[in-house]
Amino acid sequence: MTDALRLTRNGPVATLTLSNPQKRNAMGAAFWEDLPDTVEELSGSGECRALVIDAEGPVFSSGIDLGMFQNVRKDGLGAAAGLDAYALILRMQRAFTAIEKARMPVIAAIQGGCIGGGVDLATACCIRLASEDAYFSVYEINIGMTADVGTFPRLLNHLPEGVVRELSYTGRKMGAVEAQQRGLVNRIYLDAEAVRAAAQEMAEEIASKAPMAVYGTKDIITYARDHATDEALDRIALWNASNLQPSELMAAMAAKQTGEPGQFASLPPKRRVDGK
Repeated sequence: MTDALRLTRNGPVATLTLSNPQKRNAMGAAFWEDLPDTVEELSGSGECRALVIDAEGPVFSSGIDLGMFQNVRKDGLGAAAGLDAYALILRMQRAFTAIEKARMPVIAAIQGGCIGGGVDLATACCIRLASEDAYFSVYEINIGMTADVGTFPRLLNHLPEGVVRELSYTGRKMGAVEAQQRGLVNRIYLDAEAVRAAAQEMAEEIASKAPMAVYGTKDIITYARDHATDEALDRIALWNASNLQPSELMAAMAAKQTGEPGQFASLPPKRRVDGK
């Protein structure tokens, strides 16, 4: 873990904080390794039931730190240079795919600017909460490049195609109110402190539910988004036939009746093939 990314835990709720406000939480080279490694570790442990991603300072993230490319090898590769660049982009894309594939729901708590790669991070999350001063910008067009770490496929899941094209062709800022009206943001809060508190409260509520049911719900929603209805129906039938347990239903009903925390089965930790 680098100084630009901090992990804290509160029981089953984990928080990943972008913690480099001096550089407006720009995503440097280490970020692209640390973020997916940490998310995959949290997901694989079975102990994390909800994850919040927030940020220090007035800006959520200014996106990719272009300075990281100064150290990228530029010579000696010849015809393989394009292949090397392709592999690097795929490696960076892994960071946000890890969020989408994680077994626990992920909530983004966004304040100030959510720019470039920040948009990619936010759209990979399940839920987006924003402060009143938050805004979103597909900024890559302003620096002469095509966004390549997740913007278009994920942003199209949340906004109409015409709006995505407008934002991507112009690089303009979409404020929090417009983002909520168009469905990109779930709720708006007064300031950064309020949005962080709301994200923690929501994460704690999610973490109180049956972990298998939450994981299944996330999996099926994501699958249904990307597949035909009959395929999604088959997947949910297979999921419940394989994983739904009467004991979990009884535990959920008992928790509702008594107001006590539910005694649910935890997600099993992911194991390697050799069992370690």
